[in-house]
Amino acid sequence: MTRPVHASIDSAALQHNLTRVRQLAPEARVMAIVKADAYGHDLLISSRALALADAIGLLELGDAIKLRDEGFTQPICLLEGFFEADEIPLIASYQLEPVIHSNWQLDMLESYQDELELSVWLKVDTGMNRLGFSPSEFKQGIARLSSMQCIKKVAIMSHLANADTPENPGTVKQLRDFIDTTESVSLPRSLANSAAILGHPDCQMDWVRPGIMLYGSSPFEESSADELNLKPVMTLQSRIISIKQCSKGDAIGYGGTWVCPEDMSVAVIACGYGDGYPRHAPAGTPIMVAGQKTQLIGRVSMDMITADLRGIDNAAVGSAVELWGVDISVDTVAKMSGTISYELLCGITARVERQEVNNG
Repeated sequence: MTRPVHASIDSAALQHNLTRVRQLAPEARVMAIVKADAYGHDLLISSRALALADAIGLLELGDAIKLRDEGFTQPICLLEGFFEADEIPLIASYQLEPVIHSNWQLDMLESYQDELELSVWLKVDTGMNRLGFSPSEFKQGIARLSSMQCIKKVAIMSHLANADTPENPGTVKQLRDFIDTTESVSLPRSLANSAAILGHPDCQMDWVRPGIMLYGSSPFEESSADELNLKPVMTLQSRIISIKQCSKGDAIGYGGTWVCPEDMSVAVIACGYGDGYPRHAPAGTPIMVAGQKTQLIGRVSMDMITADLRGIDNAAVGSAVELWGVDISVDTVAKMSGTISYELLCGITARVERQEVNNG
């Protein structure tokens, strides 16, 4: 018998969210970010649903090759570029577009000047202080790329550190620094992530790079996905595998951290942190059981969680459970667990089957 926990991936919701990006940034081209197995949503399912995006962005060379082999023809950007010199010919043969963020990558490229052709992105560090050339290094980086016979096209990108907190002045400063740094060249530019697409339209420029909003989650703590007209893509589902009749004073689960306040029914559900459900989700985290909202009780264990069945008279072994998705926002579960939706979505483990649905 197959274990009942699975993740439904709604391709219609992905397409709705891509359309939402285009509504918000009508003048920009869209690079759909599908890194980390499409934020845990399955690379191929998600990329097929996002096939109308102008480009695809990810990190993994193997995943980029998989998409090419599956027939994807639009530009595919490797967001951390290459890591070894022997990857460069492979990247060129598959017509992938690496991000160049460091001088050591330029050094490697120079050894291939006459042997291949590449389109690349040059990354500028405007204040994130991770990858990218500083504004003072930018002109030298562009000059080195311009001198290479192997480079046929260059675009420029940077990344925002604080766009998810709209009142933070850092975004305005990064935008200004990016414009000041790149105004001397006439090349396509990209700065806006999901938060900037939604909250900082002046950052949209030639290309936008939506990630989390494509998957129906809000990048803002103070705004829900529903308020932003985004549809949840993943529904994490399971079933009740046992119902326990517990007495007042009975302790539930590891550590006995939750004690029954009265005689009550408790559902045991096949899903735990071994599947990617957050171990630190506290008692009171909402769950849908048999179409009704209830709450998590007791600690999350590796393979099981327990839920309060008071007031849910139609629950039975086999009843459907939604951990997050259409009725329970992943943002709510993440907030209650002291983390962000990105981590929960990316953390769904390989033993959880992804099943494509279309609820359009």
